Amino acid sequence: MTAATAVRWRPKEAVLPALRYLRQPVQLVRAYDRAHLRPDLIAGLTVGVVLLPQAIAFSLLAQLPPQMGLYTAVIGGIVAALWGSSEHLHTGPTNTLSLLVFSTLAVSALPGSQEYIVAAGVLAVMAGVLQVGLGLLRLGFIVNFVSHSVIVGFGTAAGLLIALRQIDPLLGLSLPRTNVLSGLINSLLAAPETHLLTAAIGLGAMALILLLRRVAPRLPGALIALLLATAAVFLLGERAAGVAVLGPISGGLPSLAALPLFDLQLLSDLSTGALALAAIGLVQTTAVSRSLASQTHQRLDNNQEFVGQGFANVLSGLFGGYATSGSFTISAVKFRAGAQTRVASIVASLFVLLVMLTVGPIGNYMPVSALAAALIVTAYNMIDRAEIRRILRGAPGDAIIMVVTFLGTLFLNLDFAVLVGILLSFVLYVMRTSAPRVQVVVPDSDFRHFAHRPDAPVCPQLGIVEIQGDLYFGAVNHIEEEILHVAARNPGQRFLLIRMHHVNQVDFSGIHMLESLVRTYRDGGGDVFLVRVGPGPRRLMEMTGCLTYLGQDHLLDEDDAVQHLFHHVLDPVVCIYECPVRVFRECQNLPKRFDLIASPQLGRPVAAIACPVVAPRELWHTLRTASPAQRPTILDVREPREFRRSHIAEAQSLPLSTLLAQGAVMADDRPVVLVCQSGRRSRRAAAILRDLGFHDVTLVDGGMQAWETAGLLTAVEFE
Repeated sequence: MTAATAVRWRPKEAVLPALRYLRQPVQLVRAYDRAHLRPDLIAGLTVGVVLLPQAIAFSLLAQLPPQMGLYTAVIGGIVAALWGSSEHLHTGPTNTLSLLVFSTLAVSALPGSQEYIVAAGVLAVMAGVLQVGLGLLRLGFIVNFVSHSVIVGFGTAAGLLIALRQIDPLLGLSLPRTNVLSGLINSLLAAPETHLLTAAIGLGAMALILLLRRVAPRLPGALIALLLATAAVFLLGERAAGVAVLGPISGGLPSLAALPLFDLQLLSDLSTGALALAAIGLVQTTAVSRSLASQTHQRLDNNQEFVGQGFANVLSGLFGGYATSGSFTISAVKFRAGAQTRVASIVASLFVLLVMLTVGPIGNYMPVSALAAALIVTAYNMIDRAEIRRILRGAPGDAIIMVVTFLGTLFLNLDFAVLVGILLSFVLYVMRTSAPRVQVVVPDSDFRHFAHRPDAPVCPQLGIVEIQGDLYFGAVNHIEEEILHVAARNPGQRFLLIRMHHVNQVDFSGIHMLESLVRTYRDGGGDVFLVRVGPGPRRLMEMTGCLTYLGQDHLLDEDDAVQHLFHHVLDPVVCIYECPVRVFRECQNLPKRFDLIASPQLGRPVAAIACPVVAPRELWHTLRTASPAQRPTILDVREPREFRRSHIAEAQSLPLSTLLAQGAVMADDRPVVLVCQSGRRSRRAAAILRDLGFHDVTLVDGGMQAWETAGLLTAVEFE
């Protein structure tokens, strides 16, 4: 099988998951437990009672006829329940989306006009199509990239805007409103013109809602206040002639609306708003469903939820409604009422439809000021003061996103403000992922774990770094610079051990970066080793040849990595004679000859000690061909344990520490050949022997490492 056939597109694999999302209603019916019917019915009726006044109020917030809010509640609730995934989420008209709809449409059409109403339907369809597309393409993960600060900032500003916009209907005023500040100033200046009866009804409804929320939170305070206010207007009769009322609520079932879905100019004008609606709706829905799922331990499918929300918006727009999304308030009511499944949302929506078909004329007596009062209370609850304080006390990036989104929502077009907040979320994500932490780690005091301890000493030969992020094109330059910076601070660290357990993904730029690091260290006489490489990064390293370049033996097991490097890579002479710290567990058993460090020969740089060398094979040939009298004396200056493990058969053990302390006495004047592990100790031993009067001294080039690499025989001593 070729690479081309291995990665070819398979239609069944692409189409079948999408079909699964479309079959969700069938799964709901098949899996439904009849034992849940009674609690779902009770919860559904409870939700319907709360949903009814909110649907009317939110439609007024969007400057749409009340029946559009009711149609949205009916269609959105049923469709989202059939195609959604969360058992406790309820979908319907929301305050944030209603305000966003008004902000998007008010710039191109007169609120309340037929063009405005039609555009609201088209806007919902456009947002729904975007959401369905994201779900079918399995892009539900994108909501993870939108900061929670965007929702908090937008929700806070939206709550403030809603409250300010309801001041005029609450007081019975009708004033021009171009922006937040001018509207507030006009309302304050016109306060003496307040219609007293309208204000009394509105403020009385607000007081009743707040009172019931405190003394009887389970009761539908908004509905009760609205019904009492409606009854008051009815009883007052002609004396309430100056009180603005909602007007008759059109009855009848939702019907297919005639929408100009192929009007390219209209679609272009609404595109930004549709994108903002789709994004905010999905983020809001996901936040609500996750919050509830954390209490019920339900596993959610973001893609399925995207499809459900998209269908809800498309059908809501086609059948006389407007944009919809998951509602935190109604979902919380549904959860507290004991709902078991999505059927409770269907029951609530059917209840709203029944009420709409039977009590439409009640709108002739329903005061707008009471609806304004309910909206003001709702707007106040949108301002999450505790969450705002937490964000302000947290990371600066999140605080900036919240503040920018808040100010943009107040003073700019809402759809633009939302997109700016989302864009800032992506920017913050890119900034954080492009500069992952690269920190030096050392063993803790118990030698059990590696930890970042800035004040702890480090090994003079081996640097250990931990990469806390992915190796992708946006981050590799930062990671490489950080590692090279660590190397520059510790020039003696010729070897590098990289811990990669936080690296989940590696792209081709990451591969190039790893190869560049390896090349840099090897050019300096060192090497690079890796531990805890995940399956994904390892697979790409194998496919690109990086693992071949690095070497399979350079991928180490974390538990044995330091031990392996200590015994087979690091130079013991540095550990014994040059290192004043004990970083690793393996260091603890080494003889520490600090009393010998004062020796002038140990104080000299190794590179400054010149001495002739002999290649391992050349020495092997000499030992095999020369007569015993002509063979050189071979002195192994490593520690006894190293000598016993592997040495040249003809060699004698003379540890450098012994040479420093006692000197050396030769039985004859034969040439001397010194050998150690890599050449560092033998070079120092050569300088000492010269000081003692021995001039015919040669080193084994590369030490025992080179001898064993050449495949030459060694001797072993057993204890």
